[in-house]
Amino acid sequence: MALDIEAAKRAAAIEAVRNHFPDSPRFVGIGSGTTIVYVVQAIQELGRDLSRVGFVPTGYQSKQLILNAGLLPIEFDALPDNVMIDIAFDGADEVDEELNCIKGGGACLYQEKLVAMRAKEFVCVADHRKLQSRLLTKWPTIPIEVEPKASRQVMARLRVLGSRSPTGAGPFIREGALSKTGPVKTDQDFFIIDAPFPQPLLTGQDIAEGKVRNSHEGIWEVEELARTIKDINGVLGVGIFCGPTGPEAQVAGVIGGQRPIACYFGMADGSVQVRKAPVKRHSIVAQYPRIEPAI
Repeated sequence: MALDIEAAKRAAAIEAVRNHFPDSPRFVGIGSGTTIVYVVQAIQELGRDLSRVGFVPTGYQSKQLILNAGLLPIEFDALPDNVMIDIAFDGADEVDEELNCIKGGGACLYQEKLVAMRAKEFVCVADHRKLQSRLLTKWPTIPIEVEPKASRQVMARLRVLGSRSPTGAGPFIREGALSKTGPVKTDQDFFIIDAPFPQPLLTGQDIAEGKVRNSHEGIWEVEELARTIKDINGVLGVGIFCGPTGPEAQVAGVIGGQRPIACYFGMADGSVQVRKAPVKRHSIVAQYPRIEPAI
């Protein structure tokens, strides 16, 4: 019998927390989205003393979730200098075979990336609909957080990069549920642009196997596209989480892993499928060329 989506999310959350919640964490990152409700419940069900644990939210919604659970919220900018978050749990809109993620459907992508990149380990929790072989397979757009005054300029640049759908429509500013509510505003008071691209994004392995990217036609490799969009003036954050994992970044001597070490997917049959991040040696060398990773 097929499991309903909410039960699938809960099953994945329970398994992820059981396998990754540290014995005595100091700080725990809590992401955004419907799946994270079950993560917080699973943490409470561990029966641990959580009174000394600071929970770092990725936005207003996750802070309210932490408060409603009777846990202690710690704002990101209140973290002590040079202290890492022990573990971060978050969801995703789509995940590929290398555990690159698209995030930002809930408009919290910038703060989600801040927390992920401050964590020793980032664990993704999702249901089976989010598991795809390549990004932009089912999820149609890349969320991008932009300064409002730069939004038209950013959209023009995205079109040059190939952000066009088969109907000819290009990137668009996300609006609220009611047309008169206007553009969605993030916690930073920025706009969200949703940028469609016509092809699933290539992975690093695709490039290693000789597949050819063509930026003029919108065919991009994941990390290259993320860097190119981030370089556009006016862009605060890009909803592609890729590159090194937290442990890989630490091996390279830097803080800055944003790819999850593992993803837990609640499946339709009631099982939980675990995908662990493959080592992306080419990614680490490209990002930190002067440091030879010991992997």
